[in-house]
Amino acid sequence: MENHIQEQQAPQFSVGIDLGTTHCVISYVDITVEEARVEVMPIPQLTAPGTVETRSQLGSFLYQPHEHEMNPSSRVLPWSSEPTALLGAIARNLGSKTPIRLVASAKSWLCHGGVNRRDAFLPAGSPEEVEKVSPLRATELYLEHLKQAWDHANPSHPLADQDVTITVPASFDPAARDLTAEAARNVGFVHLTLLEEPQAALYNWIDNSNDKWRDEVNVGDIVLVVDVGGGTTDLSLVEVTEDEGNLTLSRIAVGEHILLGGDNMDLALAYRLKMKLAQDGKELQPWQVQAMTHACRDAKEALLNDSELQSVPIVVPSRGSKLLGATLKTELTQEEVQQTLVDGFFPKVAVTEHPVQRNRGALTQMGLPYAQDAGITRHIAAFLTKQANAQNGEAAPAQEFNPFANMPGMPGGDAAPAADFIKPTAILFNGGVLKSTLLVNRLEETINEWLIDADSEMAKRLTGVDLDLAVASGASYYGSVRRGQGVRIRGGIASSYYVGIESAMPAIPGMAPPMEALCVAPFGMEEGSSVDVPSQEFGLIIGQPVNFQFFGSTVRREDLAGTHLDHWGQDELEELPEIQVTLPVSEGRREGEVVPVTLASRVTELGTLYLEAIATDNGQKWHVEFDVREDSNAGADEQA
Repeated sequence: MENHIQEQQAPQFSVGIDLGTTHCVISYVDITVEEARVEVMPIPQLTAPGTVETRSQLGSFLYQPHEHEMNPSSRVLPWSSEPTALLGAIARNLGSKTPIRLVASAKSWLCHGGVNRRDAFLPAGSPEEVEKVSPLRATELYLEHLKQAWDHANPSHPLADQDVTITVPASFDPAARDLTAEAARNVGFVHLTLLEEPQAALYNWIDNSNDKWRDEVNVGDIVLVVDVGGGTTDLSLVEVTEDEGNLTLSRIAVGEHILLGGDNMDLALAYRLKMKLAQDGKELQPWQVQAMTHACRDAKEALLNDSELQSVPIVVPSRGSKLLGATLKTELTQEEVQQTLVDGFFPKVAVTEHPVQRNRGALTQMGLPYAQDAGITRHIAAFLTKQANAQNGEAAPAQEFNPFANMPGMPGGDAAPAADFIKPTAILFNGGVLKSTLLVNRLEETINEWLIDADSEMAKRLTGVDLDLAVASGASYYGSVRRGQGVRIRGGIASSYYVGIESAMPAIPGMAPPMEALCVAPFGMEEGSSVDVPSQEFGLIIGQPVNFQFFGSTVRREDLAGTHLDHWGQDELEELPEIQVTLPVSEGRREGEVVPVTLASRVTELGTLYLEAIATDNGQKWHVEFDVREDSNAGADEQA
């Protein structure tokens, strides 16, 4: 990939794109000028029919208008006289009145393994007459808008020629990373790198410190990066280490993908107002609650950022001119916001209190797999506990199940659970939600109480990042780092990856053969590297549909490529989306043949896992790329 960049005309800019759940940001730095500063590019977008304004952020919203809703001349952008997709501010504004036509949270759908992300089904649950797009296409449209905005502003330096870094959540699995990269390639991005969002925020902090960051942290420090955005809560741990006398940074752990953020908060406020109106005998329809959610977002931001403001009026939309006189009005108060958000999403809990999982209903609507427990502090407590020994390169020991735990008078029931968790010494906050001093203070107080109770020093807050723009800015700075100009955060892949192996055992009525797991990519394996997987031969079935089952683990750090697991502790391995493929039959082989193979794997520069099966008789190769492409999961290479 690096060589490919050098063959083309050398890029002049390192461009960073924060492809957020609720907002996109684009930043850049001139890599031909020494000590050039990172800049954020204003993004022209429609804010109302016929009105174009520039904003530092492009809302990650797409509105599908009715065919007669808008005159084509009122949809013109500076670079296009043709009507184009309605994105950004105008989409959010129109969608707040007609939510069934609004595509939101496309990024969350893009990483949802339970749906086909190439199928056009967004806006989810909307009527047939509303035109649908796939999560992949929505992502392409956001990137297309950013590309056209850049090319319009920089006609002599088109974005296709620049070095582009797109950020993804640290918890994105290889499939979601690959889909993000595919969307970017489909739009014409050539020199592409993916970077984890918490790392990007930390890069921005380093860049803004003007090389003073070394005075802020010391060897052995653990930085907890907490990123609470519109759609997700992303957690990472970075250790400060030493290399030949120089301070270095190593990302040592990432959290699970938690769909919990500002969107959940807006919905919580809307339901609170729904209950308030219900007490006055006014029942709202689901579409009205959905529309009110958008109004709550604006009111929430106003109330959280201005403690003097007591309340914000909320108008509940109604349909039909006859109902205009009956339009409902209510208000969201400062007290309601503080109670709902501070206590509901950032409760003061002990570090031993972890997210509560309730039994799900057997039938559920097709939707995003939102976190069941809204307590962000509980999710952070679970993450720090799970990574208790991450600093030593070990996983937290699996907790042995004790049915008498917490039952006084029973064996082992009197002992309080040990508060064993990794102790961060510094915290970097990021994400639009944490612009609120109220929320960030509650979060900091809670984490520091855990540390004080564990006889540890309080964690220092690292400051100096713009919570909305840090990720994009850090991504463009990272482009300079890759060229040797700055401090690189070491990391590699944030999980160990395993392929499932079906056990060979006699058939038992009503029971599928148990699954074993083979480590094919160890924790920390560098992007762009490959590894042979030492193990016994396996039988690979060709010419017939087969399922590849993959697992990931953020805690089994010591497993090497080839480690064979016939059992594992609860929560040690997470099942990842299954890949269904039919491996091609080559000359001299027959359909359904079981070919003896050995395995090799590599991690691409984009963090995609690429598994290769090599026939032991003639060296022929088949590969499966963990990219959930429904049309092309695998291919056969030429015989070696």
